[in-house]
Amino acid sequence: MSVSALTRRYAKALVEIGVEEKAVDAYGDELTKVKEVLSQEELLRQLLDSPTLVLEKKEAMLADLCKLLELSEGMGKFLGLLLSKGRLCFLSQIEESYRRQADDLSGILSAKITAATELDDVQQQAIATSLEKQTGKQVAITVEVNPDLIGGLQAEIGGRLFDGSVKTQLKRIEESLKNPS
Repeated sequence: MSVSALTRRYAKALVEIGVEEKAVDAYGDELTKVKEVLSQEELLRQLLDSPTLVLEKKEAMLADLCKLLELSEGMGKFLGLLLSKGRLCFLSQIEESYRRQADDLSGILSAKITAATELDDVQQQAIATSLEKQTGKQVAITVEVNPDLIGGLQAEIGGRLFDGSVKTQLKRIEESLKNPS
């Protein structure tokens, strides 16, 4: 089974449990918390992923982490399952898939906007409003800055990339000059 299929399966199971317990948003927040801690605490992540460390010790460390982060019982059980199956290393991908599935469930589209410069709140709201008009759905945007774009924007929605960057336009002009029809 591919990693993406595996992570989608775990995320789907957690979304379904979240729906039953009316805790979809809470589980998403908890997943993000754990992902951030494991990305910042390299030694902890390595210990939890280590094949040489006894499972009982890993479970104790995970229990301490859950207690420290004040995670729900359901999230603790889910993380314990990932740990026992050796899947904790896929937590980041599971969290991304969980967010997408939870957003689909609530009718929200996630859009990743990449801009050449920082966008202020007014610009971000204008982009979100425009995308909502085009898609007919509520859109939640995240913004990244990439100065290599020179100008313009790139928008990734639902796995599709809409590229209005100056860099891409310059490449198209270059290609058309190199290969005249």
